[in-house]
Amino acid sequence: MIEIENLSKSFGAVQALSGLSLSALDGQVTGLIGPNGAGKTTAFRVVYGLLTPDSGSARVDGIDVATNRMAAQRHLGVLPDVRGLYPRLSAREHIRYFGQLHGSGGKALEQDIDELIERLGMQDFADRPAKGYSRGQELKVALGRALVHRPKNLILDEPTNGLDVMSSRAVRDLIDEMKAKGHCILLSSHIMSEVSLLCDKLVICAEGRLVAEGTPEQMRQETGAQDLEEVFVRILDRAGLLHAAHEMPARLVQGKGGEAA
Repeated sequence: MIEIENLSKSFGAVQALSGLSLSALDGQVTGLIGPNGAGKTTAFRVVYGLLTPDSGSARVDGIDVATNRMAAQRHLGVLPDVRGLYPRLSAREHIRYFGQLHGSGGKALEQDIDELIERLGMQDFADRPAKGYSRGQELKVALGRALVHRPKNLILDEPTNGLDVMSSRAVRDLIDEMKAKGHCILLSSHIMSEVSLLCDKLVICAEGRLVAEGTPEQMRQETGAQDLEEVFVRILDRAGLLHAAHEMPARLVQGKGGEAA
């Protein structure tokens, strides 16, 4: 379980988070969605210990990230917005390194690495240095790193960004399998068709605060719209925050390229 309670974070004059609260439960996929600048990535970075909030707290399986960061991180796998590969290491070496950082080793680790390489379709480049990888290849390696220590909780920031159709489907199938096994998955995506397929619960945020939360069906009933894109727009409009969506990437509307924020 991942819990965020009354998080606030500013960067100089920019207020990135303004009292954001949410919970992501075990056995569910929770989607955190919003326009660029909504505070999604900042919230994720607080949860996995990269940023310290000005106020509020984040907990992973009840472990406070600020006071016991290493213990919380052992329960968490992270696919960050910036993949950050070492150019001289191969995909296999990246995944092995992160497995070792989490205390794995020996034959069990090598079996896990082989399974991830096959499952994520990395056989063709698994032993080639990362320099020159495509965007999709980089994402697959980063996802392998996030999964290698078999974490109970996952944070996935744009988990299919840059993947082809078949690879995207494989990642969605993997997410569904992990949910069925009781994992907690908190993800952000601007692909609304993907959100509709994957998410049991939606949390909509804008300007660093919670705007609405509920199941996709609850939000459809509340707004009178069936299409999640229209649901999103109506909720922002009702909250007087439709201006916050003016900078949203085209893929939120059209299902094409762009970055999360």
